[in-house]
Amino acid sequence: MLKYVLKRIGYMLLVLVILSFLMYLIYDLIPNDYARADLEPQKAELNKAGVYEQRYQELRLKYGQDDSVFIRYLRWVGLAPGNDVYRDGVLIHDGKFDGLLQGNLGYSRSEGKPAVDLIATPMKNTVALNIFVTIFTLGITIPLGIFCAVKRGSKRDVAVQMGTIIGYSIPVFITAILFIWLLAVVFPVFPVNGMKTPGSNFTGFRAFVDKLYYMALPAIVMIFTSLGGMTRYVRAAMIEALSMDCIRTARSKGLREKVVIYSHAWRNALIPIMTLVIGWFLSVFSGSIMVENIFGLNGVGKIYIQHLTQNDFEVVLALQMFYVLISLVGNLIIDLAYGLADPRIRVNH
Repeated sequence: MLKYVLKRIGYMLLVLVILSFLMYLIYDLIPNDYARADLEPQKAELNKAGVYEQRYQELRLKYGQDDSVFIRYLRWVGLAPGNDVYRDGVLIHDGKFDGLLQGNLGYSRSEGKPAVDLIATPMKNTVALNIFVTIFTLGITIPLGIFCAVKRGSKRDVAVQMGTIIGYSIPVFITAILFIWLLAVVFPVFPVNGMKTPGSNFTGFRAFVDKLYYMALPAIVMIFTSLGGMTRYVRAAMIEALSMDCIRTARSKGLREKVVIYSHAWRNALIPIMTLVIGWFLSVFSGSIMVENIFGLNGVGKIYIQHLTQNDFEVVLALQMFYVLISLVGNLIIDLAYGLADPRIRVNH
């Protein structure tokens, strides 16, 4: 097992290096003069003092804009030092190692703060919202999918399948509009925008309840849009499991139907379902871009879109590196979980 994990970690590091370089290369192809953009607000004043060109060249040296893309990539990762910048013989910028490996996720020029400070709070909001949605969705879809598989072909199964097809087919923004109309206009139960009551200064448990109240409608929309695909996936896996020879043998031995379904069939259906469940759970970190933007939630998805449109690529790259890392770790967790769910699967070779 340890040998397998170490080998997979080695593959993950190789893939991480390749993908990070490709992502950096793509964003580097976008024309963007950071030095000129930083000096633009002071251009008139610097031109008047006759030092604009000097300041411009200093910033180009600081940002390494005249260096090769490979050197800039190594600096971004933290494997190469930056350039020392001198002004009139005085060191004004120490070109030290300062990249991802040193904990520097980049700098947001639009917000004027480090990317790590910008991402921290939205990440907490996104994770809290999606964990809540995941728990409720799995609590509904797993029993419903098992029920539909056991009652396959019945009127209730047909009704659920029709409902899941409709829910699966409607785009999330249409679903969001429908729920806003129903639960905020026709029945004004929930607010439709923001993270807290405007002007409030709640603390402690009262602040927690207020945040839950504002996140309720987005959570309902996300749960509803997730029901269709998850229910159909669980149903298909259970139908396949119930048709196996071992299930017929268990029934022929006179075992109770509940034991056959939940102990034997569900265990065999768990492997394909586990891939979906673990992968979906790990996606809580990626954010719900559409929902967060519709309801004005301060989440990772909103931050991603906002800084992508503002050409704030260091923040976007930091988020994408995090997504890649989560995906690679998720694949390893799924493979290890297979061995726990089914002893026939061995991962120690």
